[in-house]
Amino acid sequence: MNKKIFEKKAYNPFEFEEKIYNFWVPYFKPKGKGKPFVILIAPPNITGSLHMGHTLENIILDTIWRYKKMNGYDSIWLPGIDHAGIATQNVVEKELRKEGLSRFDLGREKFIARVWQWKEKYGGIILEQFKKLGLALDWSRVKFTLDKEYVVWVEKAFIDYYKKGYVYRALRPVNFCPRCQTSLSDLEIEYKETDGDLYYIKYPLKTGGFVTIATTRPETMLADVALAVNPKDEKNFNLVGKIAVLPIVNRELSIIVDQRVDPKFGTGILKITPAHSLIDYEISLRHQLPMVSVIDSQAKMINTGEFDSLDYLTARQKIVERLKELNLIEKIEKIKHNLPVCERCKTELQVIPSKEWFLKMKDLAQLSINAVKDKEVEIYPAKFKKPYFDWLRNIRDWCISRKIWWGQQLPVWYCQNCGDEKYVVSQKKPKTKCSQCKRSNWQRSEEVFDTWFSSALWPFAILYSQKEKKWYPADLVASAREILQLWIARMIFSGKYFMKKAPFKIAFIHPTVLTKEGKRMSKSLGIGIDPLELINKYGSDALRFGIIWQMSAHQDLRFDEVPIDQGKKFLNKIWNAYRFYFLTIDKMRQKPKNSLSSADKKILASLKTTKKFVDRKIKDFELGLALKRIYKFFWHEICDIYLETWKGETKNNPQVFTQIMLESLKLLHPFIPYLTQLIYFSFGQKKPLFFEKWL
Repeated sequence: MNKKIFEKKAYNPFEFEEKIYNFWVPYFKPKGKGKPFVILIAPPNITGSLHMGHTLENIILDTIWRYKKMNGYDSIWLPGIDHAGIATQNVVEKELRKEGLSRFDLGREKFIARVWQWKEKYGGIILEQFKKLGLALDWSRVKFTLDKEYVVWVEKAFIDYYKKGYVYRALRPVNFCPRCQTSLSDLEIEYKETDGDLYYIKYPLKTGGFVTIATTRPETMLADVALAVNPKDEKNFNLVGKIAVLPIVNRELSIIVDQRVDPKFGTGILKITPAHSLIDYEISLRHQLPMVSVIDSQAKMINTGEFDSLDYLTARQKIVERLKELNLIEKIEKIKHNLPVCERCKTELQVIPSKEWFLKMKDLAQLSINAVKDKEVEIYPAKFKKPYFDWLRNIRDWCISRKIWWGQQLPVWYCQNCGDEKYVVSQKKPKTKCSQCKRSNWQRSEEVFDTWFSSALWPFAILYSQKEKKWYPADLVASAREILQLWIARMIFSGKYFMKKAPFKIAFIHPTVLTKEGKRMSKSLGIGIDPLELINKYGSDALRFGIIWQMSAHQDLRFDEVPIDQGKKFLNKIWNAYRFYFLTIDKMRQKPKNSLSSADKKILASLKTTKKFVDRKIKDFELGLALKRIYKFFWHEICDIYLETWKGETKNNPQVFTQIMLESLKLLHPFIPYLTQLIYFSFGQKKPLFFEKWL
């Protein structure tokens, strides 16, 4: 028993936390005893640094890990990081621009080597920051989505999908970032509210007169192939079957009917531009319409004659000027609208036709739907089931290829003689000859997988050894709502398809951490909060206390620093309570007490009800309510009442005193691990506190 630490009246977390974490690390490894309880980490990007979302998510999981460990489970939690294709490539390209270089100046091989150098230097920073939170991760098993074993799984998954007809290659319109030079999925787009113009343009009718359409992007009108109205639009339905003439181009456009047209937008008449609108493309498939492209991957005009090579904004201006000359602008309204921008570089996106690899989603989406409907996977809170089902029931085929260099290369080999129309899908370079040129001159595609295609395999692709393979499926994953579709839904169908079992039993969608005023946190806007600064100010335990104190399973968290300061005070209250205990208990033991006093009976009864309440709330992910009950029990019922009965003459039983103080440590430990471990040492214990039994 080390009583010397209690000579100080105030607890100093900075004196002990790092030492205690280093003591724990070897014990975070699973022991192979007890039923496994497997937790999945959401692998942070290698470009990432700790933010409040990471902090909340992983404090929740660490609390559950310790709780389960103390309930006899063999808790398993593997750390890992994601290669984050577009994000990481952007970071390294920024570094190159400072040197006056681009990735094309280096070439693919040298650029990839440069990214690996960056990864070795900076890529593990966030994992080191996770240690500051006290996370019980098995550091002997760090996983990376570009580990050889992981890449093999990604390639095998693609090939399996391809052989069974789920993967196909097609020229289709996709969201495309001119800056990153790659396609993006719908879920990788941000929308920025912007002041803009809504142009009302008159299209002449072949029989005389005009119809007016409204658009924010008049440059795309040069690619129009039809006009459309909604079948329920009584005002415009009489136009169906007539022929309009596309201004400037003089192309004849049929006026068709389609239910996807919004009769409330503009005039209710939609210009159909399949090459530059995903909705228009879907309409074009139903009506067998052609696709005309007028914007390229650099966001410059093509196939327009006089407007060729102009950037789209300059072309917009000149097209509007021409329309004014032709007296075909009815009016221009000032509006606010949501502009789609790249999630990474914030560049305005274009929808352009591109040859990409797609994954058919109808059958796979049904696997994810059934897993939740049949309760094989529980999404909690239940309110998130509706957006989950809505997305899956209205899903498009998934564009899984990216035209960047950093990532897992597609196992696709193109014939150097015949171009990209002749290809072979294979993990190894083909030995066969091209069916067209009869030569064997294959070169691997430079395209890489969408990072989320790789991440969808995370629950089983990280299990490299035979021992690890037994840890599938997992029991619990926690996630922000933003990646419910991006990650959770995709992991579920991937697990069902490849492993024949859902990848986890519970997906807990945790609250979003907002500012005190209810705004989303953003470091770039100056309203982000750095958890490391709070740790340096208060210590990890106080931060954990403050975060969980404010947490509700069902409401977003409006972050306030006050509960962290409250946590610091609570730590000192705990410190001084045990200081009192250790300074007095030996003296009390000299007086034999076999019976229980009324104070003993009362505190034991309270301990029993508190344990039951806390146990139930942890299982319901109501960690905030659990912590508040422990706080009330320790501060008010132990410190304010029970400890007072030990001052002066007392009839209390010393064994009960010791029992209460030890049981309180166990209750507190999942929430306040460092201080409780330090005090546990003072009871003469040399093992981690999380090896104690919870109840």
